Amino acid sequence: MIIQHHDEDINTPTGTMRCTVYRPQAEGRFPCIFFYSEIFQQTAPIARSAMMMAGHGFVVIVPEVFHELNPIGTVLAYDDEGKDKGNDDKFTKPLESHDSDTVAMIEHFEKADYCTGQFGSMGVCLGGHLAYRAALNPRIQAAFCLYATDIHSNTIPCQEGNDSFTRTNEIQGELVMVWGKQDPHVPTEGRQKIYQQLLNTERLFSWHEFNGQHAFMRDEGDRYDPALALECYSKAVALFQKNLHRA
Repeated sequence: MIIQHHDEDINTPTGTMRCTVYRPQAEGRFPCIFFYSEIFQQTAPIARSAMMMAGHGFVVIVPEVFHELNPIGTVLAYDDEGKDKGNDDKFTKPLESHDSDTVAMIEHFEKADYCTGQFGSMGVCLGGHLAYRAALNPRIQAAFCLYATDIHSNTIPCQEGNDSFTRTNEIQGELVMVWGKQDPHVPTEGRQKIYQQLLNTERLFSWHEFNGQHAFMRDEGDRYDPALALECYSKAVALFQKNLHRA
């Protein structure tokens, strides 16, 4: 499908948050996917991933995940300076503020004349965690989480007992968890910890471990694996087509 995009600035409890909306040009209402970025916010690879998903008949909404901590429109570079700033932001913003961002997006976009009111979540790296976290909200009907960091380690600030790992049993929608076996950010023991928690809490999920490095979806840099990326896009489209129904 041919797509279009525009920016919308929405109100959240922690300030204005810019969201970029990618959606089909065709008339009608489409299911929405919140696409959570890496720590670098909406880089060119993130935008291309969002466009890829939107072209399959979804409204894909990319929020600025650290809107409280940066000027609107901030995009960090894939370099040491950008990585350091992004990590500082990650360890500054509490999960509770990410939760209120998700609620604000649901309340805003459910009123849009191009949205069916059906919501899913998807993300990479930090965004994989935020997609998992968003699924704690019962309005999120499915989540596709790519190499989600910090779930196993509980290193993103939050109130005691409010970490994503501990609250896994609250997830009601279907999950797809995707990992790279050569990812140093989520080692084998971390993946096994999450897998066991999903089993123990009897969540509806599927699990995929590939021979890939961290950020193997990112179509810039030497870790990109186009074949794996294509397979993951196909799995993501299938998940959301199954769980999000057009009006």
